[in-house]
Amino acid sequence: MTVVPDHINALAEERQGARENKDFARSDQLREQISQSGWLIKDTSEGYVLTEAPPFVITDHLGAFVDQFANSVTGTTVLLVIVDGWPEDVHTSLSALLEHTPSHACVIAMDCGNVDGAGVVVHELAKVHGNLNEFHFTQTLPELGWANVVNAAVAVSTGEFFAVMDLSTIWEGDALTPLLEVFADPQVAMTGWRAVNVDVDQEWREFTPATAGSVDAILGYLLVVRTSVAREIGPDPKAKFYRNADMEWSLAIRSAGYDVVIPQGELPLRQERHHGYHDSEPDYREKQSKKTYDRLLQKFRKSPEILHKGKDHDN
Repeated sequence: MTVVPDHINALAEERQGARENKDFARSDQLREQISQSGWLIKDTSEGYVLTEAPPFVITDHLGAFVDQFANSVTGTTVLLVIVDGWPEDVHTSLSALLEHTPSHACVIAMDCGNVDGAGVVVHELAKVHGNLNEFHFTQTLPELGWANVVNAAVAVSTGEFFAVMDLSTIWEGDALTPLLEVFADPQVAMTGWRAVNVDVDQEWREFTPATAGSVDAILGYLLVVRTSVAREIGPDPKAKFYRNADMEWSLAIRSAGYDVVIPQGELPLRQERHHGYHDSEPDYREKQSKKTYDRLLQKFRKSPEILHKGKDHDN
């Protein structure tokens, strides 16, 4: 374990004092000074933890990221992968994605907190793949919030389409081209790999798997949206956890008069273990999921006319 130099410890102690005195401007100055010296400081309930900085540039918060990189990520489609740990999955999923992504698309990996060294894996892949843009943040995903990360990525993207993919999704071929074909209909604003429909008989308390065509909601394993629509109607910033946030986003897009569609046929994709759900902290997962679902019901349950007009809603 690398020993923290005395002068870094002194700066960290001074910063702790500044925070206790609510001198946040000085606290930020000291954080930056510590960072420039090659160290990261993370606040904890007991005080702080110092770690040696990894071999890549780290941004302190999403606002600074948007200011610095606004409209700088190019490509007909910009495809976002949020990285929040599980380095082996990061390598497997990103490697497959980069192998099969069409040349007109651009992949961005937003690493939240370099959990278990996952950010280092992103950095190593970016060194050998020119169409992978890496961005790294001090905070973890629970600290940043899923929707905030997605909205920040949309803000820096210039492509016509914007996609979000989960690390559990593994590409075995070009899955993007058949998804983009559904946008030939100008009324379509969102598409994806898997989708669900609202079960109105259960008072919107359940969703059923959807087949090809118009659907109520796309799931976040892989979804694609027109960037112009994503700028107008992004995921609700209150959605800190992904679960139910993808459905809430889909229904918000439908409520604005757009269609949500999945293509015919199977896509060349498979799913591995969904760590973001199964291995997340259970209390946090359930609390945040419930908050989002309750908000979804409050927003949309009184407006059944926004649902697609398939047989699931004929009752």
